[in-house]
Amino acid sequence: MAPAAVRVCCACVRWFPVVFITAVVVWSYYAYVVALCVYTVPSIAEKVLYLLIYHPILVLFLWAYAKTIFTDVGSVPRSFYLTVQEINRLERERGEEAQKNILLELAKDKPILNRTHAGSARYCEKCKCIKPDRAHHCSVCGQCVLKMDHHCPWVNNCVGFTNYKYFVLFLGYGLLYCLFIAFTSLKYFIEFWTGASSKEAVKFHVLFVFFVAMMFGISLISLFGYHIYLTCSNRSTLESFRSPIFQTGADKNGFSLGKLNNFKEVFGERKLFWFLPIFSSDRDGVSFPTLKSQTNSNSYQTMAQTPSFGDGIAYPTRTVDIPSDGLLGDRQRWMEEGDADGGTQLSGSSTNLIK
Repeated sequence: MAPAAVRVCCACVRWFPVVFITAVVVWSYYAYVVALCVYTVPSIAEKVLYLLIYHPILVLFLWAYAKTIFTDVGSVPRSFYLTVQEINRLERERGEEAQKNILLELAKDKPILNRTHAGSARYCEKCKCIKPDRAHHCSVCGQCVLKMDHHCPWVNNCVGFTNYKYFVLFLGYGLLYCLFIAFTSLKYFIEFWTGASSKEAVKFHVLFVFFVAMMFGISLISLFGYHIYLTCSNRSTLESFRSPIFQTGADKNGFSLGKLNNFKEVFGERKLFWFLPIFSSDRDGVSFPTLKSQTNSNSYQTMAQTPSFGDGIAYPTRTVDIPSDGLLGDRQRWMEEGDADGGTQLSGSSTNLIK
């Protein structure tokens, strides 16, 4: 089979989880609105109340889900990409120290704080770019993703800087959707289960919508709680497994600014937009503040005057003090590679800064 045909087939297969979730939601709408509210609930007031609460939750849930799926993951600014001459210069060098010095030289005017284990600027061998802080290469999307959290098959998209808020809201509204259906259908589920109701035509739908809502609700509780914890800690899923490395070493709380400020890093300053699937972050996805840099005490890097470069965007620059860097050390580094299933993983070590 031709490579193009294989890519098309793989792309189609990746949409299966999204189609499955969509089909479940469509069926749950019929089961809840028609089978439960229209044909099972006897009280008009109870029907109206259930439907008035159900539909706003459904709209917010589907809105957040669609935004998570279709929001572009964002691209690394052009100023972070190496020129052909710079790539050739880097690849001609075979010594680790020489490669490291070249990367540090190329990165000295970039707003980066993160380093590799060896102390070098993080470099993507596939995209040929200096990685911005918290960015990682996704082998499924085939590009470096700004503030990458993980690649989620249920949305067929990477979850990162541009859509992480939508993803958290999708989990939250999905959990609320499941819990609301479960609690409001519980009484009628018991009636059908015990045989107290004779409405056989809708019995199957009411029984199964309760089971499905409980099943998805239980799974979403832990997932939503985990991402709330990550949001309040200002960490990504990748950073929770491997702490980001700064000039002073690895620090799992390196980007933490306090729980409220961490929350605002994702949801923004405008409270009106906090719980709506609308982009409200004040960040650019490339440069991120740290508590140490804000207090100017034992800071990772020194803040310089903000220049304008790249795609016409202004970034705060951290000056890299090469002589006092303490760069030599462990030869390990962060590196994202595609696993056998095309996913993204962290590998252990490398003997060179580039292959």
